[in-house]
Amino acid sequence: MKPFGYARPASTDEAVRLCAAGPGARFLGGGTNLVDLMKLGVEIPRVLIDVTGLPLDRVTRTAEGGLSIGATVRNSDLAAHPDVTQDYPALSQALLAGASGQLRNSATTGGNLLQRTRCRYFQDVSKPCNKRLPGSGCPALEGTNRDLAILGHSPECVATNPSDMAVALAALDATVLLVGPEGERAVPLTEFHRLPGENPDQDTVIRPGELITEVVLPPPAPGAASRYRKARDRASFAFALVSVAATLRVEAGRVEHATLAFGGVAHRPWRARRAEAELRGAPATPAAFQHALIAELAEARPLRDNAFKVDLARRLALDVLGELTTRRPARAG
Repeated sequence: MKPFGYARPASTDEAVRLCAAGPGARFLGGGTNLVDLMKLGVEIPRVLIDVTGLPLDRVTRTAEGGLSIGATVRNSDLAAHPDVTQDYPALSQALLAGASGQLRNSATTGGNLLQRTRCRYFQDVSKPCNKRLPGSGCPALEGTNRDLAILGHSPECVATNPSDMAVALAALDATVLLVGPEGERAVPLTEFHRLPGENPDQDTVIRPGELITEVVLPPPAPGAASRYRKARDRASFAFALVSVAATLRVEAGRVEHATLAFGGVAHRPWRARRAEAELRGAPATPAAFQHALIAELAEARPLRDNAFKVDLARRLALDVLGELTTRRPARAG
């Protein structure tokens, strides 16, 4: 048994103070990932700071017409929220594609963003892993790497981010709000998760003691439809080999608005900026979509066993964009 402390703060300020008091503190939401990592010996916290009693469990409209999602809102509640299904269907679809109903009932918004990679070498403490122990090596480079990154990886780490929700949030231009010892700050979701570089142990840009308080979505782009699709080895309860979240508005046969993000291909949700630039103003045709996707995926660096992901990502995104070309904004389904 590994002993650890437990605290249940009455306010966000108290939670931040407790976390900043010393190393080894972890915020506890639903615990669906953190507790598993504790059982595996990957995480050995000094103290768990339970934030589920804080008033961070609400979904409200912002003054600008967007949506504020509290950090402890449960994934099931968020997926079924009428404002989400109406205006941000890709987010609802992504949440419903992740895990099982029981896990979604426990998992929280903040915890989902902080979940760690499912790379088998990271989860096996008998193996070296730069993400778990910097400088120990990355056996995935020459080992089992079928499920791992094709974009943005480094010689230090080829792991992928496992979140479905974060991919949709990346395509929807979400912002993460944080509070810490130095005060409050906002980070675009696309900048919240890091690429591995030489420091793969640092998953996000969170500073010591910082707590996620909410995720803010801007108003939905007028006239744009959104969609999330996921390719996986089995029909349910599996992490993405590749996933795609997109928003699209077509007027007079041309793309007037487009955002695109991939999951399962990088250390973070991969916002496809090059493809978006190619798409804007282009004819809304399969040929134009194909050209944009080939341009985006030209920088892919597949490993020995996962080159199939390049073609899978292109085909999946092509299907999603084709579907959105004829689809009007609608509820998630």
